Amino acid sequence: LTAILFCQNQIESSKAGTSNADFVAIENLESKMWGLQFHPEVTHSPLGRNVLKNFVVEIAKAKQDWVMTDYANEFIEEVRAKVGPTGNVIGAVSGGVDSTVAAVLMTRAIGDRFHAVLVDNGCLRKDEATKVLKRMRDDCGVNLRCVDAKDRFLGLLKGVTDPEKKRKIIGGTFIDIFQEEAKKIEAESGKCDYLLQGTLYPDVIESISYKGPSATIKTHHNVGGLPATMKLKLIEPLRELFKDEVRELGMALGIDEASVWRHPFPGPGLAIRILGEVTPERVAILQEADDIVIEELYKSGHYRMIGQAFVVLLPVKSVGVMGDGRTYENVACVRCVETTDYMTADFYHLPYEVMGTMSSRVINEVRGINRLCYDISSKPPATIEWE
Repeated sequence: LTAILFCQNQIESSKAGTSNADFVAIENLESKMWGLQFHPEVTHSPLGRNVLKNFVVEIAKAKQDWVMTDYANEFIEEVRAKVGPTGNVIGAVSGGVDSTVAAVLMTRAIGDRFHAVLVDNGCLRKDEATKVLKRMRDDCGVNLRCVDAKDRFLGLLKGVTDPEKKRKIIGGTFIDIFQEEAKKIEAESGKCDYLLQGTLYPDVIESISYKGPSATIKTHHNVGGLPATMKLKLIEPLRELFKDEVRELGMALGIDEASVWRHPFPGPGLAIRILGEVTPERVAILQEADDIVIEELYKSGHYRMIGQAFVVLLPVKSVGVMGDGRTYENVACVRCVETTDYMTADFYHLPYEVMGTMSSRVINEVRGINRLCYDISSKPPATIEWE
């Protein structure tokens, strides 16, 4: 219902306005039309959920008998019909909640005919590949294999500093690897025609104009960089869901709480959290710093209250003092945001004592960082990720 524009002669009355917008909310009772010139669904809109509920329940008279398990059951039936009794599906697992929920949902639909692939692109979090294999394969029963492609990705990223080029390289290489794995799966299990992706609605809005005139903000790792020659057809069960709905779906599927409430992790991984060139040395530095920050958020009890948290390694150095010596090392920045829909976000007001512990540990334990900052930008105008 957002951003609906009516011609002047269709408007019966303006129900709300501001000093610079006469028609913020409009209605035409004869035509049964209502329109809003703002986004009630985003976190920053006060009473936005109430506005949507009023339209859906009071005006449209929709029944309130829908539950998330209905969504899961509908998808399972649809995908079984689409894939058929013998078809195979390949899909990426990054360790984040989106790919976890999508993978478990697909496994419920077609069992071991869903072949999940964890691509170690050399830019995962510390020990991530090992942890994801245990969580997904052992705990969730997903048919998962791990492809070690660290050298391949880091080789292609050598010397690249432009964030869009990084995303295109990583996205394109991911698809190439999927196609290679699909051939192996075909040799082992039969024909594979489909690719599962954990694309969410905010991903689509930020990448292309979808169901409305939304401007392209950036090429997203799930929806950008797909080559025209891709031979796999897409299945995107989460494409019209927001993050909080994905978590609700995960709980409905019986996925453990720790996995469901894990913060999002981007497909390109730490490559877009290392501003400038991505090198094995800079990845190792960021992995250690990121691990400390996440550990301290758990210890202090703030992890669940934060929508997303991570560390960014900046392409600048600063002077510092360690012991009796002068240092000239990297600057890192902690990013913690509070959000439910990921379309808008506020920086999280982390207590000073927690920041102090993080700073002390990172600077003393991570060789290569001598200064730690905290990002106090909101979205908009800033995006959550730095690249």
